[in-house]
Amino acid sequence: MSDAVIGRTERIATRVAFVIAGIATSAWAPLVPLAKTRTGLDEAALGLVLLCFGGGSLIAMPLAGLASARAGSRRVIVAAVAVVCVALPALAIVDRPLVLAASLIAFGAGLGALDVAMNLQAIAVEKAAGRAMMSGFHGMYSVGGIVGATGVALALSMTVDAAVAVSSVAVVLALAIVASMRGLMTDATRDRATTFALPRGVVLVIGLLAAAAFLAEGAVLDWGALFLTTVRDVPVARAGAGYIAFSIAMTAGRFAGDRIVQRFGGGSAVGLAIVVLVPSWIVAVAGFALIGLGCSNIVPVLFTGAGRQTAMPQSLAVPAMTTMGYAGLLAGPAAIGFVAHASSLPIALLLVAALMLAVAAVGRVLVR
Repeated sequence: MSDAVIGRTERIATRVAFVIAGIATSAWAPLVPLAKTRTGLDEAALGLVLLCFGGGSLIAMPLAGLASARAGSRRVIVAAVAVVCVALPALAIVDRPLVLAASLIAFGAGLGALDVAMNLQAIAVEKAAGRAMMSGFHGMYSVGGIVGATGVALALSMTVDAAVAVSSVAVVLALAIVASMRGLMTDATRDRATTFALPRGVVLVIGLLAAAAFLAEGAVLDWGALFLTTVRDVPVARAGAGYIAFSIAMTAGRFAGDRIVQRFGGGSAVGLAIVVLVPSWIVAVAGFALIGLGCSNIVPVLFTGAGRQTAMPQSLAVPAMTTMGYAGLLAGPAAIGFVAHASSLPIALLLVAALMLAVAAVGRVLVR
């Protein structure tokens, strides 16, 4: 089927879904220091609470794969966005650890389901178009990351109340999905896969690489702003600068194409080292940009691989790979928090840099 047969509407609707996911995820990043202050949690306790984000995602992802196989990914995308739009404003106002944990579970579940369904939709559109499109779709996720992080950071810097800022974001996301939902392919992912399955064969390798890549992204999302405020003495209003730089570089890398994976796969490790070792917040922001460039195309290529492999049905392989990836988000923030509590946050981030060096080496072998 040609790209013309797919139609412009389907491509735009899929891109909108990725933009929504990027905006929602990045809108949470500037809120982390505020949530820490409101709840009075230390770094170790905050790490435990952040487990709830990944836990909600891990629970929702296999269910989203099954729902997409049975009812089509369009319905799952719309339902997931609705959950995100309800949970996001709560994250800006809760002041009790248990309520924050519950809100993060709901928020993570919505984003996890959206992640699986939109990637299944993207795989179907890419296959029908007969050409590579995955990096571009994930590039739109990064565009959303820039928009979300920048918008919330600017609002906070202008002393706009955090609840007002993220509630406005939620309204925009709701309007965007309502406007584009008809363009999503209704039966994009329906197949006979109706049971859970453990990853096997190449899907297992892809999942392990995804776990490491998601862990690095999670380190920037959940701890980047806190590192800048506590280690580099950056004001809270500017704490989102690191994630903004990360998102801009990741967007550029994804639109540049798959060659970035082979040329700059280890850039994330170098970027983390720069963030930690150079005592300048401006250089640290540049380091976050290098992390984004290094991570830019790892995940899109892995999703394309999950869609092309034949060891498992794609409605099982994509959730399995995505679940393993989000296991990095589940274990990563908590592990970083515990290491930071036992030693320091810079040391914890250096350990993530060492992990990304290993990912770069294995990734080159997998590509070949």
